[in-house]
Amino acid sequence: MFVDSHCHINFEGLADRLPDVLDNMRAHSVTHALCVSVDLETLPSVLAIAERYENVYASVGVHPDHEDMREPSVDELVELAAHPKVCAIGETGLDYYRLEGRSLADMEWQRERFRTHLRAAHKTGKPLIIHTRASSDDTLRIMEEEGAGVPGGVMHCFTEPWDVAERALAQNFHISLSGIVTFKSAKDVQDVARRVPLDRLLIETDSPYLAPVPYRGKPNEPAYVSHVGRFVAQLREQPEEALAQATTDNFFRLFKIARAG
Repeated sequence: MFVDSHCHINFEGLADRLPDVLDNMRAHSVTHALCVSVDLETLPSVLAIAERYENVYASVGVHPDHEDMREPSVDELVELAAHPKVCAIGETGLDYYRLEGRSLADMEWQRERFRTHLRAAHKTGKPLIIHTRASSDDTLRIMEEEGAGVPGGVMHCFTEPWDVAERALAQNFHISLSGIVTFKSAKDVQDVARRVPLDRLLIETDSPYLAPVPYRGKPNEPAYVSHVGRFVAQLREQPEEALAQATTDNFFRLFKIARAG
């Protein structure tokens, strides 16, 4: 049984066919999913799905790419995170991939937003979901300065080389692998997949993006996390069942979710 630790099933293309998405999860032995917030404007749709479906959980946060969205405060994030189905703060982090002629100094708004989320995680005791792209040094530096290892969390959709993974692991973070790990060109990610301690490993879809082989180029959905898990198990030369069990156990432990029964 697999768990999708990061998806966006409130997005167009998935939200309008949620019963089919949930049925397909079951058909692929995917038992639970975490629907991740990217801004406060669409947070109600995330919470509505989590409230409707027992096996779907939610997070609260504003993505670093969303410059023109309403800026959260620490107190607002803390208040929103009190919802009984919210199990994480994020996704948050830094993304310098599209500077568009601006300097790193111009991205201070991202760094301040990131610190706001880190401080909210401390206040709530809930783990962080961290996005980093072309910004790993600053991301890890700010994590260390703000004591992110205390609430802990996950580096989601990890695409960096092993040395970055090591630094995140040293700060009490998990590493989550998406469908990118199945791409032939993703040698760094595959190296990380082989080396991450099993008790710090998560898998995800980041759907509707980044569908794994054999669905690459098509819309992604939580059911396809089973293909991610199967591929990672083969890379690690471990039984698929062991990989599924470990990543599922890690999910429930990290996000402090009580398991039925």
